[in-house]
Amino acid sequence: MAGPRISVTMPCYNCGQTVAGALDSLLAQEGADFEVVAVDDGSTDDTASVLAEYARRDGRVRTFSIPHGGVIKAANAAIEASNGQYVARMDADDEALPGRLAAQAGLLDDHPEVGLVGCRVRFGGCRTACRGYAHYVDWTNTLLTHEAISLNRFVEFPVPNPSIMFRRDCLEEHGPYREGDFPEDYDLLLRWLEGGVRMLKADAELLVWNDPPDRLSRNHPRYDVDAFYRIKTEYLARWLARNNPHHPVVHILGSGRTTRKRADLLLKHGIEFAAYYDVDPKKIGHVVHGLPVRDRGEAPAPGQGFCLPYVASRGARGEIAAFLEERGCELGRDYIPAA
Repeated sequence: MAGPRISVTMPCYNCGQTVAGALDSLLAQEGADFEVVAVDDGSTDDTASVLAEYARRDGRVRTFSIPHGGVIKAANAAIEASNGQYVARMDADDEALPGRLAAQAGLLDDHPEVGLVGCRVRFGGCRTACRGYAHYVDWTNTLLTHEAISLNRFVEFPVPNPSIMFRRDCLEEHGPYREGDFPEDYDLLLRWLEGGVRMLKADAELLVWNDPPDRLSRNHPRYDVDAFYRIKTEYLARWLARNNPHHPVVHILGSGRTTRKRADLLLKHGIEFAAYYDVDPKKIGHVVHGLPVRDRGEAPAPGQGFCLPYVASRGARGEIAAFLEERGCELGRDYIPAA
């Protein structure tokens, strides 16, 4: 007997208070042939019994427990045990909105060249208390095409991990989540993009992405800002080697201490800086680590050098992109944002 078309994989750890809601939202999905593979990662609360009850009541739910080893081991165990042609991710504290599975599977059906799809997500936290996270969600929701996802991959993680669905073939060719001192979901996305996997998003809110205070990405050092910059720098350096016609030389837009700290990670990968560029007259004319800080207006013209905007604030990032575009620079050809 053929297996289900879609496997939803869900790592679960001490989520007895939320996992029922997540499962209810999945089991209410219509128009999709699916299973849910929920792995209990050695929970110490009632997670295992909640999962067992759902598996008893609905044959679409399969569950088993493993010794506690963390979200990566649990996520990969769920993927390995799954049978579907398409594999979706879901966290045990999130909610699948109606039509999620059918819409994403439909995108993969309609676009055989695409290997991974996401969707727009609804922020499930407090926009006042968690303003930064909410802004990040709003930003990801603007990135719907492969080009937008690919060319913004070094700004932030462009496709929220709980929203993805992908072809099993991609998993077999490019590998599952990897263990390391880096965010495994961002690494997987960067690795698959580097490997040539094309990505799209459904232009609809299909997931509520909740933001509880104990969310792992808020508390584990694997997800802190420095870890994100370390892993993105490795992939950015390789991207520059393939796409920068002036390799290994780049021009850094921004000259503040944080910009320099993050950009300097590229030096270990053989990237060379021509200069820093800024709009602050107090910084222009200084020499930092042997490099001049120049007026931004002196940044290279299109075709004359490759620019890396390393200013992280949302307003400044957009303003720099507008400045470069007005000069005739093209995203991906003459510059790519890296913060």
